[in-house]
Amino acid sequence: MSFPLLTATAALPAIGAIATAAVPAAQRTVAKWVALFFSLGTLVLAGIVFARFEPGGDRYQLTESKAWIADFGVRYELGVDGIGVALLGLTALLIPFVIVAGWHDADPLETKSSRWRPTQGFFALILMVEAMVILSFLATDVFLFYILFEAMLIPMYFLIGGFGDRAHAGTDENAAKQRSYAAVKFLLYNLAGGLIMLAAVIGLYVVAGSFSLSEIAAARADGTLEMATSTERWLFLGFFLAFAIKAPLWPLHTWLPNAMGEATAPVAVLITAIVDKVGTFAMLRFCLGLFPEASKWATPVVIALALVSIVYGALLAVGQRDIKRLIAYASISHFGFIILGIFAMTSQGQSGATLYMVNHGISTAALLLVAGFLITRRGSRLIADYGGVQKVAPVLAGTFLIGGLATLSLPGLAPFVSEFLVLVGTFSAYPVAGIIATSGIVLAAVYVLVLYQRTMTGPVAESVRTMPDLKARELVVAVPLIALLLFLGVFPKPLTEVVNPAVKHTMSDVQKKDPQPEVEAAK
Repeated sequence: MSFPLLTATAALPAIGAIATAAVPAAQRTVAKWVALFFSLGTLVLAGIVFARFEPGGDRYQLTESKAWIADFGVRYELGVDGIGVALLGLTALLIPFVIVAGWHDADPLETKSSRWRPTQGFFALILMVEAMVILSFLATDVFLFYILFEAMLIPMYFLIGGFGDRAHAGTDENAAKQRSYAAVKFLLYNLAGGLIMLAAVIGLYVVAGSFSLSEIAAARADGTLEMATSTERWLFLGFFLAFAIKAPLWPLHTWLPNAMGEATAPVAVLITAIVDKVGTFAMLRFCLGLFPEASKWATPVVIALALVSIVYGALLAVGQRDIKRLIAYASISHFGFIILGIFAMTSQGQSGATLYMVNHGISTAALLLVAGFLITRRGSRLIADYGGVQKVAPVLAGTFLIGGLATLSLPGLAPFVSEFLVLVGTFSAYPVAGIIATSGIVLAAVYVLVLYQRTMTGPVAESVRTMPDLKARELVVAVPLIALLLFLGVFPKPLTEVVNPAVKHTMSDVQKKDPQPEVEAAK
């Protein structure tokens, strides 16, 4: 039996979570280094998976399969395709930066009790989320995926509610209530979607007799599995609703600004750059893969909702006074682009959507973590409390600007390639939708540049006059992310080579071909 590389990659952060939680309460620094060590080890294993993956090979590679709940046909089945390996790499890459950026975020404000270990709990929960997210990208058994899809909500709930943003700690009596409200809203929204999905998962088993993606695909190919049209559409809606909440897609998005606003900046990155990608990934793997006819049936409505997300999220970002809520609404707009690319049902659109998941994760991490460093220094999330920061902290302002320019998809930075492919793929199939979506680009330029202008330029605000520039630990976070944005902006080939074959499989699932351009015959 070959070495179970995929299991090891998912198990290592889970083991790290246990090891971190077991560190004695007084040894907070040791707990941080233990967590960082295991996150770097996971990155190494993810790199090995990426290196061993053959883009032109089988659809699912490095597969593992074991009987789990045999009486109900549930198996522990793992496999990685091009889309999964790209998101696996994103997750493993970002977690070390999340840990380093949040190095002091969970240090106790007072040390009266030797039994309370908030630092150990904070980093253990981050690693536990990493393990579940990685396993969800690898699961090829629908029931296994569902378990992970729901289980990751629990550590996220405690990260949001128990380790909230300290920007107004000690000055706002309602801070704890706001954190609790955000955490509960996050949990209830996602649990509601998960319960609906559970009904659809059971329905799928009743119809298909299996939870295995490979078995269902084989049964569909040889004609032994035929779903009634109405049944397939109801099952699709059960899955899609859960994924649209996780993504999040308008009008199921309202939990995200609260959760990101009240969480620490590293946890906010964990939410929008990593956990939310499970929703858009699952649309590709499960909605389009399991329910191709229903996916095509729902396409007009999903595209309309994606366009609303793009424009609505961008408009609300323009009007925000809170830095983190602005980034949250910008992310809603960006997820609209991702979902638009998926349901455009073109190879360019789906390749762009997958690249967008990766590049949005990197760009949002860069912008949000630097914003977190800024907020920690000033102790406020309000844009009006800043001004002239670039004169006292030029490196902080510069990295913040590059993160913002990546968010608005400036050519030469990684998100531009993704957004361009999404728009090209959409326009070739739905020209009107492509035209409407471009308004999101214009609005992105408005909210990013206005944010930078109001916080970084102009007269130096008295409250930031003594603000220090980025320190060594913070530069370790910001510089590699910016370098990666530049690298993938000019050389996206390492990702496109991996993603494109997987997109061809998805296009084959839904039996769609790219529209051919109409060329007027020469007279």
